[in-house]
Order: sequence, then structure tokens, then C-alpha cells
Amino acid sequence: MQPKTIAQIAAELQGYDPQALSADAVLAFLQKLVTPVTQSTDLPLFEALGKVLAADVVSPMDVPPHDNSAMDGYAFDGAQLGDAPLNLRVLGTALAGKAWQGPVAAGECVKIMTGAVMPAGLDTVVPQEMVTSGHDASLICVAPRLVQAGDNRRLRGEDLTRGLAALRKGQIITPARLGLAASLGLPTLPCVRPLRVAYFSTGDEILSLGQAPREGAVYDSNRYTAFGLLKRLGCEVIDMGVVSDDPAGLEAAFRGAAAGADAIITSGGVSVGEADHTKAMMKKLGDVAFWRVAMRPGRPMAVGRITAGDGQGAGAVLFGLPGNPVAVMVTFLAFVRPALLQMMGCTDAPPPLLKAHSQEALRKKAGRTEYQRGWVWSAADGSLQVRTTGNQGSGVLSSMAQANGLIVMHHSQGHVAPGDLVDVMMFDGVI
Repeated sequence: MQPKTIAQIAAELQGYDPQALSADAVLAFLQKLVTPVTQSTDLPLFEALGKVLAADVVSPMDVPPHDNSAMDGYAFDGAQLGDAPLNLRVLGTALAGKAWQGPVAAGECVKIMTGAVMPAGLDTVVPQEMVTSGHDASLICVAPRLVQAGDNRRLRGEDLTRGLAALRKGQIITPARLGLAASLGLPTLPCVRPLRVAYFSTGDEILSLGQAPREGAVYDSNRYTAFGLLKRLGCEVIDMGVVSDDPAGLEAAFRGAAAGADAIITSGGVSVGEADHTKAMMKKLGDVAFWRVAMRPGRPMAVGRITAGDGQGAGAVLFGLPGNPVAVMVTFLAFVRPALLQMMGCTDAPPPLLKAHSQEALRKKAGRTEYQRGWVWSAADGSLQVRTTGNQGSGVLSSMAQANGLIVMHHSQGHVAPGDLVDVMMFDGVI
């Protein structure tokens, strides 16, 4: 089935206006534009961290595989508990990895270590600090109402049940999920192959590191922030450097990127009225929409598909981002990252926005979404507080480096007064 064209996707979205597109409309558009990759591979556990599961992982066993003790203490038959003290004779010790062998009758118990298999017929563990013993160390006394039948016992299969899904297709393999797979004795996991994402900066004013400074030129920071964001996402990054504002060079870069990548990210060359060749080349080589997004920073943006020119396949998804450093990062976090996760087949819910009290007044123009760089902390009463990190210009990268999150002021929201609650998007694990 051929993918839908940009025009077909736009026709499905109510109120689509490429000259004044809301942030929510951008996300809705991208959800229809991108499709998950289908290739997968089995990876050893140490290589699977951060990847996306390509299939359900069915538990081959019960976890735990047997009833066991949740703590150090004494195991006995809880049916003997009553209103009177319970005196029990200690027969021996059950160790983790070495089960107690032999019967345990009424009036008897077994000393047991955490994780040790519960002896047959026993269902209750009293913690060792809750018992008293007399002159004979082989006798203990359990006081009434200290424990109930079944206490401190972990049941077979209470964590995972054999034959049921332990992990689900589309989940990102976190450290906890990695450990869970290891607890099942699984040496490998089925993983979606990493996305191949090509990136290049555009413009004659952009300097690569190592080049001598010149008047009117700036060093390329966008390649490095984009590289970091993509690596954190687990992508295979194809760094194509800086491409000058030259039709032949741009065409070669776009065709090369489309031939080897699932997605292409560029920075610069998408603003309205820019005197360069990037927009023209995007139009020539692909099905591309150019937007003015109702947001700050990051108003100009292009999305679509670029073909390799060989007539094979649907081409690579294109994200043409603004040129200003902060705008690149904000548009990536707001739009590109969710789209790439969808391409990976990720089904994990996105991190929730948190509520924090603004420590200052924030001016906000209604009718657009604004993202301000902020520092979030927890006050003595446990509430979250946030302040901006200074100059909010879209080229001021230092205020992004000082931030630990973005203050998100939504499309219909107005000015914020000191003490008002605002939404914050935290950076932890992303930037």
C-alpha cells in the first residue's frame, strides 16, 4: 500500500492551516505521516538496553519458581496460630539455594533464610526478631497476633506466570525490563532495529569545528545537539556535516541521505522568504509541506518525504527544522522525538508533564504554544517550583544548557502570575 500524500493527510485534519498550525495539529499530522519500521533482530541482553521490543516476550517459567520466604525467620504451618502463645521446636535450617528435606509436623518449625524454598506443608514465616527462646535454643515461642497464616511468604508465580507475556511488543527495554528478562534465563531479546537518521546543517554562514572564524559566520552547534538527542533515543546517526547553500551539493546530500536513512533532519533553510536553495530542493526531491507553527521558539518547519531518486520505496521522512539552536532542540523535543518513537514502534506512554509553581511572572501571547527554558526544584513543602534560566532568545543556547526542563505554556493559555501552576517537560534521560 502506498503511503498517503501530504495533501491527503492534510485533508483529513480539521482546520489544517499551514500558515498557522497549532502544536497539537503538528503532532496529529506526524502521527499520520510516519509508520513503524518492521525489521528486527535478536540482541544479547547487554546490547538490548534502550531498544524497542519487536515482539511479546512470553515467560518460560513461573517467577518465583516456588513458594519462598520473604525474610529471615522461622517457617511453620499457620493453621496452628490461635489466641495462645505457640511453642515450636526448630528442626534445622532452610538456606537459599538449599531446600529443607524432610517432614515438619505440628509443633515444629524450620529456621529459614530469605529466598529459601518453603518446606512442604508450611505457609507462614515469623520474622526472627519477633520470636523468643528459652534456655533450649531449639525451642521458640510465637506470641499471639504477631503474624497471621500466610504472612511473609512469596507465592510461586506471583511475579510472572509461565505462558503469559512478561514483556510487551513496543516497550522500551529499560534497566528493570532488562533484569526481568535475565530473571527468566533469556540470553537475547527480539528488538526493533535502530532507526537510521541522517542529519546535516545548511547555510553558507555555518562553520565546522576546526575552520577559522570569519565575519558573519557561526560555528555549527546544531549538529552536536541533534547528535546527542538522537543518540539518547538509540538511533543510528548518519552525520553528513554542513552542506553549503548550493543546489548541486544540496541535491547530492538529500539523495544520499534518503538512500541510506529512515529519516532526515536538517536545520536552517525553511523560513519564509529565505534566499537560499534548501526549500526549492526539498520541493524538487520530495512531497514536502512547509509550515508556520504557532509556537515560540521554532515557528518555521518543514515535513514530508524525500526520495532517493531510484524509484524504490517511499523514501525517508523529512524533518526540516529552524536554524536557531534553541528552536532546533525545542522542535525536536516537541515533535520529532515523538515521531521517531512511533517509527520505532514504541508503545510506552510519553513522560507526563509535571505541575510546578512559577516563581516569576511570564508573559505569554494567546494563540500559540510557548516553551521557556526553566529550572525545576522541590520546595521544603514538597511542591515543585520553577523559574526561567534567563534570556529566552531562540539563539541563546546557554539558557538551554542551564535548564533541566521546559515550561510549556499551551495554545490558549495567557500570562502567568507568580505562584501560578504551569506545566513543565523535564529533560532527565532525554537531553
